[in-house]
Amino acid sequence: MIKLQNIEKVYRTSSIETLALNNVNIHIRKGEFVSIMGPSGCGKSTLLNIMGLLDEPSKGTVEIGGKTVDQYHDKALARLRNEKLGFIFQSFHLINDLSVLDNVEIPLLYRSTSARERRELAQQALEKVGLSNRMKHFPKELSGGQKQRVAIARAIVGKPEIILADEPTGNLDSAMGNEILSILQNLNKEGATIVMVTHDESMAKRTHRLIRLFDGTQVTDSILSTNLATGV
Repeated sequence: MIKLQNIEKVYRTSSIETLALNNVNIHIRKGEFVSIMGPSGCGKSTLLNIMGLLDEPSKGTVEIGGKTVDQYHDKALARLRNEKLGFIFQSFHLINDLSVLDNVEIPLLYRSTSARERRELAQQALEKVGLSNRMKHFPKELSGGQKQRVAIARAIVGKPEIILADEPTGNLDSAMGNEILSILQNLNKEGATIVMVTHDESMAKRTHRLIRLFDGTQVTDSILSTNLATGV
């Protein structure tokens, strides 16, 4: 589903050059749940952004679903992000002036989907994360865990094949973090391929593979479980 080859990412200013990623090679199969760990500033979020086509590598190639993404023009790349990828962020990124239901509908606004279908799909996504009774509420009326559930519903409303989660439990207490991780595990069992950046070793151990980064370099890639969602 995701293949990164010889990935390097360099950030340059007029006075300094920072190597964020160096010679990273990762192949993630369909149905895997992969966690990425490492100290702050080691390149985890940069790596996730490159996987999610939100950033470009300075060197190397990125393949999604067997196709090299540098073959796509900007409009096709945006369509690929919208249709194949779902994003979950640590800080939720909900729009406070929109209801929960309207927040979840947002990714569908960029598709040729009718208003009725958007509403039905958003309702289904919220039911899946246990928030069917909060559809008309606004983000300021929700707890942190509920906001993250809304963010997950928004990520899955378009039925993406790949979910990329950047510290999805980082702002939550342990009980709520476990609930969010359980939701992600259930989505994985239903067939979604998931890549999750985390600082929490206990959360990482509940995934199939653990990739560790240090100073922008991939140092380990450990198989934790072979029980993939696809049964492979």
